[in-house]
Amino acid sequence: MRDPSQFDKIDLHLIRVLHTVLTERSVSRAAIRLGMYQPAVSASLKRLRDLAGDPLLVRSGAGMVPTETALRMIDPAASILRAAEVLFTDARGFEPKTANHTFRVAASDYLDPLFLPQLVSQIKAQAPHCSIEIHPLSARSDYQSHLAQGELDVVIGNWLTPPEDLHMGLLFSDDVVNLVSADHPAVRRSWDAADYLAAEHIAPTPAYPGALGVIDEHLLSMNLRRNITARCPHFALIPAMVASSLLVLTTSRQFCERYAVKRGEAPEMTLPVRILPCPIPFPRMSYYQLWHERTHTSSASRWLRERVKTVATSLYAHERP
Repeated sequence: MRDPSQFDKIDLHLIRVLHTVLTERSVSRAAIRLGMYQPAVSASLKRLRDLAGDPLLVRSGAGMVPTETALRMIDPAASILRAAEVLFTDARGFEPKTANHTFRVAASDYLDPLFLPQLVSQIKAQAPHCSIEIHPLSARSDYQSHLAQGELDVVIGNWLTPPEDLHMGLLFSDDVVNLVSADHPAVRRSWDAADYLAAEHIAPTPAYPGALGVIDEHLLSMNLRRNITARCPHFALIPAMVASSLLVLTTSRQFCERYAVKRGEAPEMTLPVRILPCPIPFPRMSYYQLWHERTHTSSASRWLRERVKTVATSLYAHERP
């Protein structure tokens, strides 16, 4: 039986070494990430092996892999590190210029393509020692669980009905429009609902067979169905596909405006595309940031949410949510 006093020897630094070694699966790479000499990391790993009664990291071919015991330790180690980060950040208050914090944001790629670059730019300019991780957000993402476990600070996306058990901040709402090639017949002549439904559409790849996005959910509520002939899991690539085909993309105006050439203005991302009003009425598409109760009063998380709100305001100042 292991002596309980052995666990008194575990400190936060040792947990950080454990997590870094197991996620990097390499003592040398872990040493680089930790800013330590490799012999010091090896000595810490030996202490961890003695405490766990397990080799933790074993050789497999040309590399190293965690043991089953080590795999079970990765998530608890990450939770301890995140808890300590929140504990001491909030104890002394969040000072952006000196803070050493990691922000974790999950975001839909339906967002304005300038949104995340501006968010990262603001965070790095105002909190230079902080890190930021951007995670994908899809219909299959268990973002509620990740928020509850502290694996995410904020999620940003659009939902017809946001979950009621999370805190929510409305960022902006936008008109739903169509993006088409400059050569699309609908540019030269008006089109009606029947023309729109019969046209060839491109849409995001569903998270699972039969899944519907907000556009098709609304059409289904009207007993309508559009003719989707192309799908793509990478939303940011779709405008280029539209530009070189007769496909129709239905999404928010602000997203489309980043790609459409505006008369008298220098566009950020030039493509031979046009924005058309949708012949079928859609409710405005609303985007939110969501967060869990566990980070609601955290000074670091509040600062992050303010940055998200600031970016939304700067990009959508003309909109009235």
